[in-house]
Amino acid sequence: MTKYILSDRPFREEFGEKMNEIDSDYHFVLEDELTTSEDWKKVEITIGWRKNWNEQLLYEGTPLKWVQSISAGVDYLPLDQFRKYEIKLSNSSGVHAQSITDHLLAIIFMQSRGIFDAIQNQQHAKWQLASNYATLPDLRILIVGTGKIGQQLANYLEFFGAQTIGINTNGRAIEHFKETYSLNELPTQAELADMVINILPLTDDTYHLYNDDFFKSMQASATFINVGRGPSVDTQALFRALQTKEIAFAATDVFEEEPLPADHPLWELENILITPHSSGFTPHFQKKFMTIFFNNFTNFVKEEQLTQNEVSLTSGY
Repeated sequence: MTKYILSDRPFREEFGEKMNEIDSDYHFVLEDELTTSEDWKKVEITIGWRKNWNEQLLYEGTPLKWVQSISAGVDYLPLDQFRKYEIKLSNSSGVHAQSITDHLLAIIFMQSRGIFDAIQNQQHAKWQLASNYATLPDLRILIVGTGKIGQQLANYLEFFGAQTIGINTNGRAIEHFKETYSLNELPTQAELADMVINILPLTDDTYHLYNDDFFKSMQASATFINVGRGPSVDTQALFRALQTKEIAFAATDVFEEEPLPADHPLWELENILITPHSSGFTPHFQKKFMTIFFNNFTNFVKEEQLTQNEVSLTSGY
């Protein structure tokens, strides 16, 4: 019986061939190949998701059994309906870990060595030292989110001698972190940190987690970095904190509204680095992503179970 794996993007032909080798009943298709309602009824697996698929695939008795998310974050997906119709979900956690870690290390080194100040001064032909210099062992770096990205970053920072402090749901100990604390203790730990790095998924608990009160709790010399989800940060609160120098610097790769509007006042500030949701840009993405997919697909065709990166449809991660 023919069954479809519907993808929101094309992949190299070799990956379609490998799917067929694992189970020849499954065929890789793109949306424009589904021309009838009968075609949609053959979709058992999707790679990625599009909003217009909700109507076609989310209903009582749907043939859809599993969604493999392209991204690590899944807050934009219809999780309630996946749960209602007992559709399994897995994400791509780990695929972007090296790229995001590299991005964060670049920011940490540039900020600690005054490179961002030097860039601003160069634009005005100003020969002037930065306001602060530090070596990594001087820094207490608070990593909010101790998943695969947080662990890889902590591993690297441990090598350089930084004080890596982790925040996770319950404060459980994690390798490479000098100390770990629960999310409830975030405000207290933020007061002590030289840098706060957000890598959390977006949930009800993390929406606008970083607000006016949070930024007021940080040291005036501290740096805030966000490579997690945009809505975790109250954008206007971040602007106020930077404008009034409640914090010294921010680097953010994600925003509540993307692209960040050209007339947004954040663009005018000199103490922020804005990057276009690029920290996770990963060379050889297809190969890394498909490693996760095939690990799951091999087990799914045998037992309809997933072996890697399954997401709880209750917690959202």
